[in-house]
Amino acid sequence: MDRLEQKILDLIDQNREEIIAAGRDIWTHAEMGFKEFRTAGKFADFLKAKGLEVEEGLAVTGVKGYLKGKGAPGTTVALIGEMDALPIPNHPDANPETGASHCCGHNAQVAGVIGSLFALTDPEIRDALDGNVVFFAVPAEEFVDIEFKKGLMEQGKIGYGGGKCELIRIGAMDDIDIAVGHHTDPAEELVLKNNSSNGFVNKVVEFHGRKAHAAGAPHRGLDALNAATLAMHAIDMQRESFRDCDTVRVHGFISRGGEAMNIIADNVTMEHSVRAKNIPAFTDASEKFDRSIRAGAVATGCGATINTMPGYLPTIPAKDTRVVEEALADVAQTKGYRISYHRADMHTTGSTDFGDVSCIMPLLQFGTGGYRGTLHNPDMLPIDEELAYVATAKIFALVAYKLLKNGADAAHALIESYEQVLSKEEYIRYMDSMKKVETIEPKPLPLLD
Repeated sequence: MDRLEQKILDLIDQNREEIIAAGRDIWTHAEMGFKEFRTAGKFADFLKAKGLEVEEGLAVTGVKGYLKGKGAPGTTVALIGEMDALPIPNHPDANPETGASHCCGHNAQVAGVIGSLFALTDPEIRDALDGNVVFFAVPAEEFVDIEFKKGLMEQGKIGYGGGKCELIRIGAMDDIDIAVGHHTDPAEELVLKNNSSNGFVNKVVEFHGRKAHAAGAPHRGLDALNAATLAMHAIDMQRESFRDCDTVRVHGFISRGGEAMNIIADNVTMEHSVRAKNIPAFTDASEKFDRSIRAGAVATGCGATINTMPGYLPTIPAKDTRVVEEALADVAQTKGYRISYHRADMHTTGSTDFGDVSCIMPLLQFGTGGYRGTLHNPDMLPIDEELAYVATAKIFALVAYKLLKNGADAAHALIESYEQVLSKEEYIRYMDSMKKVETIEPKPLPLLD
């Protein structure tokens, strides 16, 4: 660890109370995706207090601050924190105004990026960086609240349902060369997160039937709930056709199932995700999902609308993770933390829109603990704020510094090792190609009376 790296750690330690306060504040004021207006405002206030050039309202709520001003020469590294939370209103710390909870740990990400400001804006450290740093609070990583996002798309306010996907689309990532991301992991202390992950597409399906009295004259109805039930059975029958190596996952729920127990349902809505390890595999699974929906509609005579929304792409591991490993070691050395390593040969079946970022530029990721419970569950609670927020800030700052010191040699090496999967233009073409609406017309038989 060189002198400025030690100074980074010291500056963050000197501001630990403010960093922890930021983490607590965001934790208790959780907001859903594309609705993170309060969080965005708080983040922007920190950037402006440090005199940074700030852009706001990116992809509805995104906030971007430039350490050396927009357009500064050299390699640009983005430190990215996700602002959104999950719809878990029964969490003890749920925001009563939104029903949202940070059971994803995104509050730690934003607190970590804020904390890195205290070190990287120091004049001596800033001048030692041969390049620029972007502090980026981004919206809507959790692909939930799908009907709300669908509504934003129909209004023309967004093109895609994921925050980073939308930021790529509108060009807000165009001036970034390397992205650095963080994940909360309650099972770990410090962790290199260089594993691959599944990609996915989302489905919103509406079955259209005909109402009737469920006891007095059920034969006069077309039961949309039966159509949905049959479709879900058909989806289950597809599972043996999925290859184990593709880690396909198809899961969802019925978000609207009818109006009353004694009324044949005329309108039923299903929301599902179709995931897999690679694009061909989840494209194949998506087609099998659609034909299952058709089967449910045809068998019952109901109509259906299948709305396919592009989700996220699989995460591509980085080929050179030395700077993250060094940063983890530096922080572990000072606090005695345990380091785990999720390397490129490890795969997880969840998804993140960091995957989309990894397909167009180098992505470095790490994780920190400090929570107990299970991600995405109401038992998730911060129990070690030093680890959750302060250690996260230190790693963010150290990674940026290590990439950009000494003529940005490490950044250049990472960029040189990277093999781009899609250009921005190819990415947009692919995402747009996955936007599909299929309508199946109802074909009821004549009533017998």
